[in-house]
Amino acid sequence: MPSPAHERFWPKGMPMHIDFPSVPVRAILKGSAQRFQDRTAFVYNESRVSFQEVYEQSLKFANALIDHGIGKGDVVAIHMPNNPQYIVAYYGILLSGAVFSPVNPLLPPGDLTYQLNDCGAKAVITHELVAKAIQGVLAQTDIRFVVVTGESEALPDPQPVDATLFGPNWIGFLAFKAQGKAQEPDVEVDPRRDLAHLAYTGGTTGRSKGVMVTHFNVVANVIQFACWQTGSLPKVVDGVLRVEALDPALTGEQDQYPVPIGRGIAVNITPWFHAMGTVGYLNNPVLTGSTSVIHVRFDPGRYLEDAERYKVTTMGGAPPVFVALLRHPDFLERDLSSVRGISSGAAPLPTELIHLLKQRFPNAVVGEAYGLTEVTMGAVSNPVFRAGTRKVGTVGIPVFNTEVKVVAIDGGSEEPLPPGVEGEVCLRGPQVMQGYYNKPEETAAVLKEDGWLHTGDIGVLDDDGYLSIVDRKKDMLIYKGYNVYPRELEELLFKHPAVANAAVIGKKVLEVGEIPKAFVVKKAGAQVSGEELMGFVNQQVIPYKKIRELAFVDEIPVSAAGKVLKRVLRDQEAK
Repeated sequence: MPSPAHERFWPKGMPMHIDFPSVPVRAILKGSAQRFQDRTAFVYNESRVSFQEVYEQSLKFANALIDHGIGKGDVVAIHMPNNPQYIVAYYGILLSGAVFSPVNPLLPPGDLTYQLNDCGAKAVITHELVAKAIQGVLAQTDIRFVVVTGESEALPDPQPVDATLFGPNWIGFLAFKAQGKAQEPDVEVDPRRDLAHLAYTGGTTGRSKGVMVTHFNVVANVIQFACWQTGSLPKVVDGVLRVEALDPALTGEQDQYPVPIGRGIAVNITPWFHAMGTVGYLNNPVLTGSTSVIHVRFDPGRYLEDAERYKVTTMGGAPPVFVALLRHPDFLERDLSSVRGISSGAAPLPTELIHLLKQRFPNAVVGEAYGLTEVTMGAVSNPVFRAGTRKVGTVGIPVFNTEVKVVAIDGGSEEPLPPGVEGEVCLRGPQVMQGYYNKPEETAAVLKEDGWLHTGDIGVLDDDGYLSIVDRKKDMLIYKGYNVYPRELEELLFKHPAVANAAVIGKKVLEVGEIPKAFVVKKAGAQVSGEELMGFVNQQVIPYKKIRELAFVDEIPVSAAGKVLKRVLRDQEAK
């Protein structure tokens, strides 16, 4: 078998394949509690919690679940924004042998009812800020009990929530946790068979589907990206997982990976109900001993304030986050000299933003990765070691034990297309899901023979094996029989100095099928007409790709994970 094209761009000293340990997710937290002990794991307002404290509290929560009748394989949903209680509930669920199902706390009643019933949740953990939503649908579900928490329980001197205000079978988080013992439950978990997550797709193109992810899937994906980012390899001793950095002599110069294990600090705004949040911004920092400063919602000014205050080493998020930061007046004023890495995911990062970030952070590596819920979180990433080759406009090369191929869009063949030819991106690796929950037909449509996942994304591989994402297969529009990919037009719009944000969709027109229509947010104080912007883009593309309509809007709708909700734009257009 010939060597993959990207082999010569591989991180120096690192193997292309890792022997992933078959351990449950609890091994991540237990290992970090032993290794990092009193180091601060999470900061929330003025409260700090150490790795050891997270582990002890999670053990109590796990045993409380078991005492309340939650058994191995039962699904427990978490329906709340990021906070310290979320972390304890997440690890407590997995320690108990139950399955974690994350729920967007902003889901409307119909979607909330659907998800809780579809996953068969036996219990739900919620927050007083969003508890009314659970109250409103509870009677339509089979949920046995609800654990409710609040801001008072996250204070340095926590005060319990009065659960009697919410109804029968509601229990306060602090009171619930106090019922459990701080000892590891005697629950056998088969990492390769037992589910850890039942996560739901973002619903950017249609009804969400439950993605079945095992403990092995989660652990493998966390290791893939933790080792990729730190130049390390996994090690298991007595069932406890940790990652150990390779000798710098093997990886190159001393600072090829400038943020050592146990030294990372980041402000986290990525919601943990999203795959990128749970794996990349919860389990990953726990495994690598990094400190996460939790922000419930994204406030660019406060983000920059805390980035300076805590001397963050890494900044991460979806592209709209960086758009907002670049626009904020404090962006150039704050001391952000501690930043050594910038990572983006959830959606392609416009090349113009990459150039602007490089100008602001000349000493930081700007890395972009690619993944989806169906691969636990991620599968492809640009190299992040300093000497690595990062190609602007690409999402990089496949990480450890992962394969990528591009096949014909029409689905007629599984044979890979040659470099430079656009097609559907397919992925294979240890992080690929087991399938969609109770949806065998939908599973069969995307999960093919030999473990290849058809992503529904349109991409192209270059001669070096670097992947570029052109668009979502479902976002592609057809104008007079020609395929038009909105991402190409969005990239051009972003290059105009008056554009702060933009999205392009297909508008149905009987005579031609669909026309490209753009929605644009102007920068503050910018003076530009729709005709001017369309002319700017259209002179750079062949005729069938031209933007035919343009509307100015105050904001582009995005999901909590930062993905543009094009179905919302399409629905608005249809009405």
